[in-house]
Amino acid sequence: MRFIAENQAVATRSDGNRSQAITSRLREHLQEIAEQRVPTTYQELTRALGLTPPHTIHQVTEALEHLMVEDAATDRPFIAAIVISKVRGGLPAPGFFDCARRLGRFTGDTAGLEAWAFHAQEFNAAVGFWTATATVGKSE
Repeated sequence: MRFIAENQAVATRSDGNRSQAITSRLREHLQEIAEQRVPTTYQELTRALGLTPPHTIHQVTEALEHLMVEDAATDRPFIAAIVISKVRGGLPAPGFFDCARRLGRFTGDTAGLEAWAFHAQEFNAAVGFWTATATVGKSE
């Protein structure tokens, strides 16, 4: 696993800039993961981003929700769908579905069949979109 940040660089920023820096680094990291076509967990992201306690998972989920807002605004699939919870058997945390609902993309139960179908659709769309984007960037 490639580490994409150094704690020292992040720790020197103010909270607002730190959150923005985490979000930016998170998108870059998820774009790389998309090419592998496998999900990652919230915990794996905290390590890859070099986040330090307290509230490392919370820092990641806030950044993921920001990415979802950006993706919805630009009509892209949710790159956050690449992230799953270890304890939910392959689904993202309920906050993913809550955010998708607020953004008008999800209407089902966060633990039901609708959640599984929605996540599979978003995961496949995100992987396809970001893999194609990476391929275009590499061929130029």
